[in-house]
Amino acid sequence: MKVLLIEDNGVLARQITEFMANNGVVVDYAMTARHGTYLALSETYDLVIVDVMLPDENGFEVTKTIKKKSAIHLPILMLTSRDAIADKTEGFAAGADDYLTKPFDLQELLLRCRSLCRRHQLYQPKVLTVGQLTIDSVSRVAHRDGRMLHLGQIPFQILETLIEAYPQPVSRALLIHRIWGNEPPETDALKSHIYQLRHILDKNFDYPMLKTVTNLGYRLDLGAADEA
Repeated sequence: MKVLLIEDNGVLARQITEFMANNGVVVDYAMTARHGTYLALSETYDLVIVDVMLPDENGFEVTKTIKKKSAIHLPILMLTSRDAIADKTEGFAAGADDYLTKPFDLQELLLRCRSLCRRHQLYQPKVLTVGQLTIDSVSRVAHRDGRMLHLGQIPFQILETLIEAYPQPVSRALLIHRIWGNEPPETDALKSHIYQLRHILDKNFDYPMLKTVTNLGYRLDLGAADEA
């Protein structure tokens, strides 16, 4: 499990990070809303933990931004010392998936994080469809316009990430992290796999679905349907 913690209290952040690390959880840490939002939208995480009271923007706004702009669905757990029902209502309205009031036990935080990740995985759709394209994330089979696409493991992972993010683009950095984690290849292997995917996905069809987004990454395109 890889978690992003957005918390301006350095002592609490260090306690959470050390406890999580001792339990096999990788934690990235941001002290400000701006830095945390940047990391959430540019890196790959299983979960975001965000404090409500941040120095530059409150956690409600951070949550709204992440939920609106993230290329993938990110569960968000909100931390706060405000325990009024109105505050919790505002947190859930902003898009938070869970709410933990300070002070809290670190073990409970860990359990909440694991539960959110399991719940998120449980309710992920097994079959995803965008236009002519359908993929089955369990059988690892993809079809376009009823024709099977014979994809290798990495091209399938790329396509799965793109269809999950549609209609938003996916950055090269996010794709690299999704495929290789914290050990990216020294060569530009992603470019080679994109070439393979493009050849299989678009050859002998009416229009290309895999589009390059300049200075960012890639996205799926539905041709006329996207322009409507």
